[in-house]
Amino acid sequence: MEKYELTILLPCLNEEKNLPNCLKKALKFLTENNIKGEILLADNGSSDASKKIAKSLNVRVIDVKEKGYGNALREGIKKSNGKYIIMADSDDSYDLSNIFEFYEALKEGYDFVIGNRFKGKLEKGSMPFLNKYVGNPILSYIPKKIFKTPNYDYHCGLRGGSKQKLINLNLESEGMELASEMLIKAFLKKYKIKEINISYYKSKYSRKSHLKPFRDSIRHLKKIFELKKL
Repeated sequence: MEKYELTILLPCLNEEKNLPNCLKKALKFLTENNIKGEILLADNGSSDASKKIAKSLNVRVIDVKEKGYGNALREGIKKSNGKYIIMADSDDSYDLSNIFEFYEALKEGYDFVIGNRFKGKLEKGSMPFLNKYVGNPILSYIPKKIFKTPNYDYHCGLRGGSKQKLINLNLESEGMELASEMLIKAFLKKYKIKEINISYYKSKYSRKSHLKPFRDSIRHLKKIFELKKL
């Protein structure tokens, strides 16, 4: 039995500078919309003050020892206490005070919701040139052609679903390729999916990117072709 209506799930690795504003926006969203919810920080081995900051704001923190974006999200989904889960990056690149359309879509019966940054607003400097014009378009085009999916932004970090529907996807990825796996499996299971145009912002405080473009691209492609065999 779920304790909350909504969990806002944030995977985190050394985001002490961007995290406070990100958490305050999420708290504002829950409060202003009178939603019985929780914020869950799935910390993936931060060596800075990220966990301390979250706890000071009464945010629940879980430690995910196995490294990787996929591991953090899979454990976060499992440990969430909400009927619905909306997940986002913890670097304040998404405006978590403005996610009512995602929550509303889940309440309306959509099984999976995902943002589209390219049909929304991309703030200048929010995405590296190669990611914007090469990496993301190619790694979204390939699964679109293979699986005949609509034109989604496959790697948008702002996405959500009911906890049970997300668990039913039987997600396996450990790294960034989880983003592709999640959307492809939702499509293959014939989930009712809604795409929402969103704004994507440049993080106020820069830090070394967790992305490793070549390695992550290969892992995405490998996962896409593994799923083609299902």
